[in-house]
Amino acid sequence: MQSTVLILGARGRFGLAAARAFADAGWHVQGLMRPGAQVPAEAENDNRIKWVSADLQDTAAVARAAQGACVVVHALNPVYTHKAWKAQALPMTEAAIDITRALNATLMFMGNIYNFGADMPAVVSEDTPQRARTVKGQIRIAMEEQIRRSGARAIVIRAGDFFGSGKGTWFDQVIAKDIQKGKFTYPGHKGVATAWAYLPDLARTFAEVAARRDTLKTFEVFHFGGHRITGQQWLDAIQPIAQAQGWVKPNAALQYSQFPWPIIRIGALFVPTWASLLEMRYLWDKAHALDNRKLVALLGAEPHTALAQAVTMALKDLDFTKDAVAAQATLVSAR
Repeated sequence: MQSTVLILGARGRFGLAAARAFADAGWHVQGLMRPGAQVPAEAENDNRIKWVSADLQDTAAVARAAQGACVVVHALNPVYTHKAWKAQALPMTEAAIDITRALNATLMFMGNIYNFGADMPAVVSEDTPQRARTVKGQIRIAMEEQIRRSGARAIVIRAGDFFGSGKGTWFDQVIAKDIQKGKFTYPGHKGVATAWAYLPDLARTFAEVAARRDTLKTFEVFHFGGHRITGQQWLDAIQPIAQAQGWVKPNAALQYSQFPWPIIRIGALFVPTWASLLEMRYLWDKAHALDNRKLVALLGAEPHTALAQAVTMALKDLDFTKDAVAAQATLVSAR
């Protein structure tokens, strides 16, 4: 019998990637969207996703529309400001818990590394002490605790920064923003390695863990290892693609520049989103990786796309590259 998953926030970047991954794995997929919202353009022709229109806070209506769902994926996120997170993050999570209970399902939550704070070790495991002092870090801790205390069956999977499958992260908004002009911008130090998640791999991981949910305890936390990448490794991965695409002259290097943190610091006094970015700057200065041994023990292997191929596909998703040239660049960079 085909299992059903309900994706809360299916119109968002991770939500849509998760919907596709579950569909690829043979699940019946239902994507929740608020009344009056439109199906995202990139999903209009994907008839594997059934779109459910209902108010998130109307538990009964959502449960009726998604009757039979055995997994609920929490892919909801407020706007990236302190005010929005303080007002919306916990109520959204409570709504997800209520829906999960009404469906007698398992809740899956997309966690991240904000929980651990600036004193986190170089390799972070599931039981690393959570000492975040930032606004979003403390809210993230509270969200996970809210889920744990609810008693609902739940799985948290934490991951690093996203890249691939569209727009909305540091990769497309900063690193690759001007790459077609031959410019590479990086928010951190070239030699500091940080945790990254290629979104199709992470979404596939959710589907694979969901298939094993009955073997797990009531509340489980896993870390997705993904890629541990320095600024120099990003540059090395993109450089051959830039040459193949003609963004730089043959044998020429991309122009490297540092993200303008001083400007962000000044602008943070007036722009709430910039203030939120500034608070998380430590993540670019502190080398970190996620220990995925528990996840690997469950799955046998973590879904993983080689960096050269993942970068090529991520740029293709942004409509930056031409297929034939991009494929050749992948081969060159993989040598």
